[in-house]
Amino acid sequence: MCRCLEVSTSGFYAWSGRKPGPRAQDNARLLVRIREMHEDSKGVLGAPRMHEDLGDEGESASLNRVARLMAANGLQGWPQRKKRRFGQKPGSRPVGVENLLERDFDAVEPETKWVTDITEILTIEGKLFLCVVLDLYCKRVMGWSMHHRQDRHMVVLAVQMAVWQREGENDVILHSDRGGQFISGTYQTFLGGNALVCSMSAVGHCGDNAACEGFFGVLKRERVHRTHYRTRDEARADLFDYLERFHNPRMRRRDARRDREFQALIKPSVETG
Repeated sequence: MCRCLEVSTSGFYAWSGRKPGPRAQDNARLLVRIREMHEDSKGVLGAPRMHEDLGDEGESASLNRVARLMAANGLQGWPQRKKRRFGQKPGSRPVGVENLLERDFDAVEPETKWVTDITEILTIEGKLFLCVVLDLYCKRVMGWSMHHRQDRHMVVLAVQMAVWQREGENDVILHSDRGGQFISGTYQTFLGGNALVCSMSAVGHCGDNAACEGFFGVLKRERVHRTHYRTRDEARADLFDYLERFHNPRMRRRDARRDREFQALIKPSVETG
């Protein structure tokens, strides 16, 4: 083999007995953590989100390096599945309610812009409906509820949970579509009594609530579409695991990292002043 490759036998034996260099050793260490995080997420983390989570832990590896290690070892996220969407006839907005977000899904402070919506989860036993309230600042699920009927009481319970977790007392914009649950008097009365300002999408514009729709898309791609639920209780347990043990802890770490970066930016200016 050495004669065919025109390599000296002494050089070959030196190469074969050589210990891995510092870069290879660090890649091996990093790969161990990547495998652990990929397994903990049940195989849904792709390279971009894996890179984010590693950064939250203090790793300085680049996105290309993380992607290269994952690809070389057969690790990948769960791909998005495309499907056709069929529109539904929207209801009428209550008097005085407008589209306050106007597709501006950026929030510079927590508890200023929330979005809410309902999605259905299929089980062998029947449908289970999930309602969530999402904070656009940190993308954390502030409130959620599940029920076998998508009625106004389920929506109010999700918003009530978000109100309980709210730390401030300032008014919060709560945006939704024009579903019957959101235009109901029960829902509107609850918002008015809890410093929540109702905002609703325009007619026939599903993009007006794209932030919440996007969250449901990720939830279904990473968890629901990979599982066959036999009962509603089984689906409830798995959705709770995703919301409170996977998604929200990640968003809290991301929020803490953003706060650290902000403090690092303002510290030199304070010291200079």
